Amino acid sequence: METKNIGLRGIEIADTKISNIDGEKGKLIYRGYDIFDLTKNSTFEETAYLLIYDELPNKHQLNEFNAKLVDARNIPKQMQKNMANWRKDADPMDMLQAFVAALAGYFDEEFSTKEASHDRAINIIAKIPTIIASWQRIRNGLEIVEPDPSLSHAADFLYMMSGKKPTPEVEKIFDVCLILHADHTFNASTFTARQVASTRAHMYSATSAAIGALSGELHGGANTEVMKMLVDIGEVEKVEAWIKEKMSKGDRIMGMGHAVYKTYDPRAQILKELSRKLAEETKEIWYAITEKVETVTISEMKLQKGRDIYPNVDLYSASIYYMLKIPVDLNTPIFAISRVVGWAAHIIEEKFAEAAPKPALYRPKAAYVGKYCGPEGCEYKSLDLRK
Repeated sequence: METKNIGLRGIEIADTKISNIDGEKGKLIYRGYDIFDLTKNSTFEETAYLLIYDELPNKHQLNEFNAKLVDARNIPKQMQKNMANWRKDADPMDMLQAFVAALAGYFDEEFSTKEASHDRAINIIAKIPTIIASWQRIRNGLEIVEPDPSLSHAADFLYMMSGKKPTPEVEKIFDVCLILHADHTFNASTFTARQVASTRAHMYSATSAAIGALSGELHGGANTEVMKMLVDIGEVEKVEAWIKEKMSKGDRIMGMGHAVYKTYDPRAQILKELSRKLAEETKEIWYAITEKVETVTISEMKLQKGRDIYPNVDLYSASIYYMLKIPVDLNTPIFAISRVVGWAAHIIEEKFAEAAPKPALYRPKAAYVGKYCGPEGCEYKSLDLRK
């Protein structure tokens, strides 16, 4: 039996106009724009507009979009009261998935037109940071910090979470991180969002399902596992022995390797430089440990397996968030703050078939490898005749 297509690897399942990956050249494109140009010149809000509306905004359009995002930041007070009933050690991703789904109970979900769906997208994009920041405050017994309309999307989240407004340098670093994570074609969570949307489920349900997919350690949870690895290693001098021991056991080194990129992940290149700059400011060791993990893993993979491996987006994002004093278990929810833009764009594309017509419902075929008793099936025996 052939297994090369298990997991839909390499299978084209739909057209899209949203983003494109060139795995051989290490390029990531959003709506025709290279990720290097966007992180150098754009902002998260402008990039979000690009992904949702398929074009860069003019000044008036961007101001209007920003105003809508700011107006939609607040979440229902009852939702925050309900958060207080949760266990304080509950997984933040479980909390986020539940309360994003719950938004459908507070807001009209009728979006039969493309324009109405844009408004729903803005509502979700604006509220996810507030949900996460509210939970961070509540679980630590702190007073909730309300959104500040004078702050950018990136700065406002950091402010609501910590109660302190970030410096311009920190704001810029976090803004770039959000741009880098905004979309990545048909990854696991995005495909989940599109699959749910193909059933004509509403945007809150599709987004909630995507959050569930993102929570796994092989997807959005990977940078959390990277940080656990870095903390476990603890010192630059211990990296080589640690990596060699793990690889000798056949263990995977988190943050290394990618299903699509056959060279350096372009997002990792940008994040590596940001991590280096942040380490220079904070005088912390996490960039140095991470860089050593990269070099040793590349060397050992070549030596042991005879093949190349490169960092992915998770390797350096972990150290950045840690140096920004963001709790490790919020790494994946922060991923969702950004990736919700891509999910929303894909949900809209799925519902309105912008790229090309396709069957209304995803329905892949499975290869059955279970019990086979003959062409007529297995004989059913009554309970008293079974051994």
